[in-house]
Amino acid sequence: MSFELPGQFAQFGEARKNGFLRVKKIKEDGGKVAGTFCTFTPQEILDAAGISPVSLCGMSEETIPAAEAHLPKNMCPLIKSSYGFAVSNKCPYTYFSDIIVGETTCDGKKKMYELLGRMKDVYLLHLPQGDREHALEQWTEEVRRFRGFLEDRFGEAISDEAIRKAARLRNQERACRRRLLELQKSDPPASTGYAIYKALEGAGFYFDVNEVCKELTRLADSLEADYAAGKRPAAPGAKRILVTGCPIGGVLEKTVKAIEEAGGVVVCFENCTGIKAMLDDVDADAPDIVAAVAEKYLKIGCAVMTPDKRRMDLLRKLVPEYKVDGVVEIDLQACTAYAVESYTVRGLMEELDVPYMAIETDYSASDSGQLATRLEAFLEML
Repeated sequence: MSFELPGQFAQFGEARKNGFLRVKKIKEDGGKVAGTFCTFTPQEILDAAGISPVSLCGMSEETIPAAEAHLPKNMCPLIKSSYGFAVSNKCPYTYFSDIIVGETTCDGKKKMYELLGRMKDVYLLHLPQGDREHALEQWTEEVRRFRGFLEDRFGEAISDEAIRKAARLRNQERACRRRLLELQKSDPPASTGYAIYKALEGAGFYFDVNEVCKELTRLADSLEADYAAGKRPAAPGAKRILVTGCPIGGVLEKTVKAIEEAGGVVVCFENCTGIKAMLDDVDADAPDIVAAVAEKYLKIGCAVMTPDKRRMDLLRKLVPEYKVDGVVEIDLQACTAYAVESYTVRGLMEELDVPYMAIETDYSASDSGQLATRLEAFLEML
């Protein structure tokens, strides 16, 4: 099976590289840029402030040696790669960022942000990590503080109307992303999972939300037209896999690509770049728009939450919706939260009578052969 991106995906495959030029143009035109790391970051607040958000998550082992001069070796590769790109000055997005927005998701990232703060201005969002009765109130006040900080830092008022306008636009983007993923509900699906993931990932480097919506809509229209014309990128009968777990940008080739080279097809991504961050919209007409923004983001199910009922409820919903034959959990080494929670996910899949396997890996290529063998065996079992 060929994994060259089809023509309609080409613009997304180049998006990260071309994004360097876009962010440079934003700065030359007097614009502001915020580097972010997590889907809990309320983009609507940044949008309303006229600040372009861009993801800084590292997806390569290239800069990990530089990071290990400051960070422990037995740390999550995403954290080390992200910090390595900053400390080695190899990431244009970090370089051009006026501010970096972190969040208190995992302990490793929290401590990494302290070191990152020696190089760039870092604002830390304190995320409540449990579904308790005061959590939404606490998070809403945190989002208000973030709004106030941006107003003081950049000397511009952020109006409620600007946040509402940003919320409506981001809702449109989320709808476009959902539409693309939901094409995978077809049997056989309308695309390979690898190509869908690359498109969703690349869309994050466009900066203009209207342009993102336009391109994602064009892509979905093209896939639907090709499907109606009889084109089948995934073979009929290919086992339908749901991928869950940690962010997978840095291990996409040796996991998702390996699944599809072995004859499976990834029909759903539950993890960060996938469905869970785009599932809910902001109520743009709510009386308190900041509270509405906070509520939307707090609904994201993540292993950092205790208990993590939202993630389990979502997985229970997605399995029948996408006609899933098997679930593959992809966890990054030293990610304690997801590694521990894999036990709960396994139990849920046993309850649903869905085959499950867990992978723990890092950004190196050393285990690629072993992973390919394990994934092939899992698909044969299905």
